[in-house]
Amino acid sequence: MVFSFQPIARSQSLYQQAFQALYTAILSGEMAPGERLIETQLASRFAVSRTPIREAIRQLQLKGLVMQDENGGLCVTKISVEDALHLYDCRIALEQLAVRSACQQAKPEELQEMEQTLNAMGALIQSDFSSGDMGSDSSSKILELNSQFHRLIAASSGNPWLSPLLEQVSDKITLLRVRTLRSAEDLADIHAEHQQLFEAIAKKDEAIATSAITQHLITSKERIVRCVANEEP
Repeated sequence: MVFSFQPIARSQSLYQQAFQALYTAILSGEMAPGERLIETQLASRFAVSRTPIREAIRQLQLKGLVMQDENGGLCVTKISVEDALHLYDCRIALEQLAVRSACQQAKPEELQEMEQTLNAMGALIQSDFSSGDMGSDSSSKILELNSQFHRLIAASSGNPWLSPLLEQVSDKITLLRVRTLRSAEDLADIHAEHQQLFEAIAKKDEAIATSAITQHLITSKERIVRCVANEEP
């Protein structure tokens, strides 16, 4: 794979910039699950020493996005079917709590930000339908807006522990979502589910909102598990 990484500017911490660049490359799918991380090669691409690269990789290991492969080297984490099932079970429980709390606690400005995120996602999807092509850049932007919508719900819950807990789970699930969402139709379905969820939160209807997030995540879980099962030997 040919990376689009650029040499890192010196205006901020080299470690932080290296971490962010690798983190983005992994979650966007630019670096695929199972792909090896070789310090010397990454240091050369970023035009930095191996030290910030090593620190960035160590942080990615702590986040569960980098793992040891069968040869003892380091690679982008691969998620198995069993992993996917466990991750989604955790995510469903956490997001049900987030949605119930958001129905009670979300402020008008937080609801407005959720709606703006949904509108931006809808505009990108509509553009893909119109052009008949969903490019990787567009897909990455839509996935980021999808993640942002869920982060906004957690942030509006009033529970400061929810966001960091969900981030741990969601990062690993994003490794899978990049591989499973291949069409504008899939993304349009997700957007419609988000819209239903948002409307329930805005109306403070906990029952409908909880049902909406549960069904939304069960559908996503089934799609991802099928994809992973088909890819496993």
